[in-house]
Amino acid sequence: MHSQILAPVVVLVAWSLIMLLWTLAVRFPAMAKADIKLGNLVGGTGKDADRILPPQAQWPSHNYNHLMEQPTLFYAIALTLAIMGWGDGMNAWIAWVYVGLRILHSLVQATFNRVSIRFALFVLSTFALVALTLHAGIALLHGH
Repeated sequence: MHSQILAPVVVLVAWSLIMLLWTLAVRFPAMAKADIKLGNLVGGTGKDADRILPPQAQWPSHNYNHLMEQPTLFYAIALTLAIMGWGDGMNAWIAWVYVGLRILHSLVQATFNRVSIRFALFVLSTFALVALTLHAGIALLHGH
């Protein structure tokens, strides 16, 4: 039997891949409209695209980048809790809260991108990550 906390891990990875597809679905038409030919591009970064493409075409890409940042800490702590046998019950529930908040953050950023809402969702998800980290620390201190 597997730890319950692995389900939200898989869902967040799947969501990250959905955001990657969303990025491609929005960015490529915007590049075509701006007469940017992919075959002609050499080097460059997302910041270069920010100067050329409309902001709405970049929002999914920005969110995909965000999903490659703090959620890496979530993956590490969730897997740690699973290995230590503390990935069920409350910790699984907290992990689902984290994933739900990150998905909401993505939807806000990729659609209307209101920073105040994004920030509130980010802070709440960070609290969930802190709780999981504290629980892992407690498990280590108690030798579980």
